[in-house]
Amino acid sequence: MADLKLFRIESGKASELTSRSFALERDLQTLIEENMEVTFGVRYLATEYSTGKVHRGRIDSLGLDENGSPVIFEFKRTSNENVINQGLYYLDWLMDHRGEFQILVAARLGPATAESIDWSAPRLICVANDFTRYDEYAVRQIDRNVELVRYRDFGSDLLAIELVTSVSSQTSATSRKMSSGSAFPSPTDGKKSSRSKTVSELLAQADHELAALYEKFEIFALSLGDDVIKNERSLYFAFRRLKNFACVEVHPNTKNLLIYLKVDPESVDLVDGFSRDVSKIGHFGTGDLELRVSSMAHWPLVEELTRQAYLAN
Repeated sequence: MADLKLFRIESGKASELTSRSFALERDLQTLIEENMEVTFGVRYLATEYSTGKVHRGRIDSLGLDENGSPVIFEFKRTSNENVINQGLYYLDWLMDHRGEFQILVAARLGPATAESIDWSAPRLICVANDFTRYDEYAVRQIDRNVELVRYRDFGSDLLAIELVTSVSSQTSATSRKMSSGSAFPSPTDGKKSSRSKTVSELLAQADHELAALYEKFEIFALSLGDDVIKNERSLYFAFRRLKNFACVEVHPNTKNLLIYLKVDPESVDLVDGFSRDVSKIGHFGTGDLELRVSSMAHWPLVEELTRQAYLAN
């Protein structure tokens, strides 16, 4: 695979910084665990988690992502270690031990968060200094949420992480556990908390114009890069790279889309009736900038702001 190049520019002159592996993979694991929310949008739960005497394994790291999905991190320690198979084994273990995981979440993040876990899309994130083309091919054959992430340590307090390959499983919306929304709790609107229909059901009820608007947004969001993944949650669609950059609710009754972007509202000239700061207003999904889209009137701005969110996350 091509290496990631990083240069320092001083007085118009470029000098290449040399990358390296961590001397001890445990050092990388500790660094990621201490900064999991910033780097991956995942809240840390546990390290070296034992799977018990029967399964006799230890999951490197456990977390819960922005959408309430369980996340397993596995760190590749040697070039010949089959970290993908090991991680898939732990994914199956996790799905068979949901109660145990829920107790862990309740203890670390509270009972309300534990009750809102979304079991439809558990994730496996494999982190290594490099992967082979066979690793990338293998994950593309698996109908599971698997991400291969390569890191480079450039010293001088510089760490680069790169999403090499990401595969999303296709799960049925009807099999999803209803969730109160984001795993990062915020005050919620009473009307929203009473919603009983999934976002896919609401989209099916939308008229032609609203459905076309959503389709246009989805096509644009997915076209931003090969690393974009769409995940359907009970109440919204999430678009992410390593972290969410956009979440979309569909409202057929009011004939609009509510698009939440991870863009600082203070950096945007807000337009009355179209965009607003919701950093202190409860809503489903993630993102502090809300766009209310009911027509093509502001579409160029929708694309511009969505692109900003993509590049920032």
